[in-house]
Amino acid sequence: MITKPLDFTHIDPIQGEQLARAFAERMAERRTVRDFSDRPVPRGIIEAAIRAAGSAPSGANLQPWHFVAVSKDDASLRKQLRDAAEEEERDFYAHRAPKAWLDALAPLGTDPNKPFLEVAPWLVAVFVRPHGLNPDGSVMKHYYAVESVGIATGLLIAALHQAGVATLTHTPSPMGFLNGLLGRPAHERAFLLLVAGYPAADARVPDITRRGLDEIATFL
Repeated sequence: MITKPLDFTHIDPIQGEQLARAFAERMAERRTVRDFSDRPVPRGIIEAAIRAAGSAPSGANLQPWHFVAVSKDDASLRKQLRDAAEEEERDFYAHRAPKAWLDALAPLGTDPNKPFLEVAPWLVAVFVRPHGLNPDGSVMKHYYAVESVGIATGLLIAALHQAGVATLTHTPSPMGFLNGLLGRPAHERAFLLLVAGYPAADARVPDITRRGLDEIATFL
């Protein structure tokens, strides 16, 4: 195995705690947004956020992810994405969603209509690669692929929030239409569609709270 010296920035523990608390406070401000402005978001922000996502740990360092960033420049593609997503969502809400699920969604005010898919300046489709292809065409298994992509997506959302960009995790079910519209190969599977942009001036969010530290963590 080839190795190299670790490039690690050492931070004083006191400063480290301050940085950790500041980051926690910043992330506590993050909210899922459904009302977006059409104000442009520079491509450089999206590129940097995807680079951050690509730094995530992954099983055997196989990096089983691919990100497709779709700007508003291709209005036709954005409309196709919206139409396909809303078709799946209408079927979901009308026929496939259990009542308990619909009851859980009710306080959030969601429905099959997804105008943000055309309004927001960026959509980032996140794909997971359960396996890869070797140069000879043989299959190479990717270990912990879904877990790895989940971590990468969390970094992507955090990086965008740090840059002042709001996001919405959109998961129409099923999402197979993304492969066709975005030209991704059959061995990739859509993980989610991340909507990214600046909130509309009149954007509102549900009045909800998050669980406290004592409810989500145990220290032994």
